[in-house]
Amino acid sequence: MQGKTVLITGGAGGIGMETAKAFLDDGANVALVDISADALKNAKDKLNQPDKILTIEADVTNEAEVKQYVDETVETYGSIDVFFNNAAIAGPATPIKELEKDTFEQIMGINTTGVFLGMKHVIQQMEKQGYGSIINAASNAAYIGSANMVGYIASKHAVAGMTKTAALEEASHGIRINAVAPAAIDTNMLTGIQENLSPDDPNAAAEAIKQGIPVGRFGTPKDVSAVVKFLASDEAAFVTGSLYNVDGGMQAD
Repeated sequence: MQGKTVLITGGAGGIGMETAKAFLDDGANVALVDISADALKNAKDKLNQPDKILTIEADVTNEAEVKQYVDETVETYGSIDVFFNNAAIAGPATPIKELEKDTFEQIMGINTTGVFLGMKHVIQQMEKQGYGSIINAASNAAYIGSANMVGYIASKHAVAGMTKTAALEEASHGIRINAVAPAAIDTNMLTGIQENLSPDDPNAAAEAIKQGIPVGRFGTPKDVSAVVKFLASDEAAFVTGSLYNVDGGMQAD
């Protein structure tokens, strides 16, 4: 990855930061996109390679701001070799009959429209280059239903479908498009899900989730970043349109 450019949305979160670290350690330049300027500053400080990190505050649901983060990355580094389309939220644990329309649309906006807009504008740049690798953040939620999580489930099913569709459209342009499908990764999002599911005893929710993981532990952001790095690499040159589970065997059970 020496000298290549990696663009990461949701770059200030746990998986985003760990993936940025993995690419930085391999010699890449990294552009981190997030909605929070403070979180971006904190991420840049923690990663501690300021000369190789560009931070861009942007709302992934705003097309003008998406175009701007793509343009700024290209203006700074000259290309986008890898795009980790990672920004997402879980939303509240609420039954369909009680979920507010605005809340559903917020989840779909970030998790689905944000992924669509990111691909739309990055693909345009990658077609100019004649190459590129896009990795979308799906989830084990792309395969299943889950009570009280309709927005998240719907959005991740959509990411899976968009990934396969875009992969078919761009295969002849030298652009590979895949997705990672993590489950139960030890991040702030997982903590929030536990608190949503069991406000009085989040630890009980954590233990219940862990019981359903065949390997017997939560995943780590590094578990996800390792798969993202593979999909970004030339070793995955014949891989496109795929969803890679990072779930401790949950989909095999």
